[in-house]
Amino acid sequence: MLTLPPQISLQLDQLLIDHSIPNNIRFYYTKWVRFYWDFCHKYQYDAYDKKSLPLFLNKLTKKKQPDKQLKLAQHSVTLFYQINCPAPLIKKTTPPPPKNTYTNYHSTPHDIAETKTIRYQNHPDKVQEVIVPIQVKTSWIFVFDTLRAEIKMRHYSPKTLKAYKWWISNFQTYTKSKEYQSLSQQDVIDFLSFLAVEKKVSASSQNQAFNALLFLFKNVLKKDFGTISGVTRAKRKPYIPVVLSREEVDMIFEHLDAPAHLVAKLLYGCGLRISECLNLRIHCFNFDTGILTIHDGKGKKDRTVPIPQSLVSALQQQLKSVIVRYQADCQSHWDGVFLPDMLGKKYKNAAKDLCWQWFFPANSLTFISKTQQYKRYHLHETVVQRAIKKAVSSAYITKRASAHTFRHSFASHLLQANYDIRTIQELLGHSSVQTTMIYTHTIQSQTIKQAKSPLDF
Repeated sequence: MLTLPPQISLQLDQLLIDHSIPNNIRFYYTKWVRFYWDFCHKYQYDAYDKKSLPLFLNKLTKKKQPDKQLKLAQHSVTLFYQINCPAPLIKKTTPPPPKNTYTNYHSTPHDIAETKTIRYQNHPDKVQEVIVPIQVKTSWIFVFDTLRAEIKMRHYSPKTLKAYKWWISNFQTYTKSKEYQSLSQQDVIDFLSFLAVEKKVSASSQNQAFNALLFLFKNVLKKDFGTISGVTRAKRKPYIPVVLSREEVDMIFEHLDAPAHLVAKLLYGCGLRISECLNLRIHCFNFDTGILTIHDGKGKKDRTVPIPQSLVSALQQQLKSVIVRYQADCQSHWDGVFLPDMLGKKYKNAAKDLCWQWFFPANSLTFISKTQQYKRYHLHETVVQRAIKKAVSSAYITKRASAHTFRHSFASHLLQANYDIRTIQELLGHSSVQTTMIYTHTIQSQTIKQAKSPLDF
């Protein structure tokens, strides 16, 4: 974050004193002015133009800042406008274009100039002032707004949006906020090589950055991406997943309490990802046929897995507790549960139907300020992850185990029991058997390597 220039900082301190701002909250006034100053420089707004304040407040609203903080930020910037504007540090040689706003997306960079003093090496006393052109950064608001719209239109995961925004933001920083319409293939090549050579990122991280930029060019900028060649690629190392023994799995279970205890057993017993497990709803369980259906797994794919018979009693007990909480919610001020996509608008009462209730609901309701509703979310991933991490430590497991390790152990133990790898592929929900083949490296080979004729068996 940019720091305030010394002359502005001093004037701001004096201004807060003149307005009798208490000492204990002056820090917060200074903080919001710094945020505003950084915001204006990042998006190329005039910090001394009062039209920039609504844009700043709109940005804070998108970040879900509470109303109290918004009012404090507005008051802080309003006081900032009373500071005398310092003399400009650059001389404009051409009139600037209109400032970037939400309605002026396609602004172009303009040249301005700054005066630099040159001292001659052989004649230190001789100086000369020259005007050096520099380029002003442009706003990428249009890029990120379009990115969000394109991701949602394709029903991609929110985690995909978060990852793509992060990489494109890094790309923006690397190109120094270059005009996005003039981005070229060479910019992508230089950025990917920079990640591998300078940042030393892993191959998977570099590939994720490549996918983000590919999406940027094809779906946001509507430009031909072409064939990328000459990129320094991060070396991909063979990854062998961590696998627990059955004894280690049981030791971890002994150190877990409800509800993480039952979640961990489902992770191991059904080979689920943690997001798949916590997104389970009541209608996913069919105890009559012993089948568990996972809806909208990774890649929006559905699949079925058998319910472990040893967990039926515990799962039915969990179902009873969910029904008790559901009945209590129905008697209180409660607007149902969160539903996928637009299902809540299509079926108005579905959020309060029993079949759509989370199988692992959160303890407290979530307040949505936009709609003024109280809705229930499922148990958060971090609750389970922290519980498992603590259990691994308490059980003195020497392996680098996490919630996803139970899924690796599920596949490895089935393979060790001589189950067909195609069957394991379907249970895990892998699109390709090549992905499942990695688990052949986690167990001891039982192949007879000595050559022998089948006639001699």
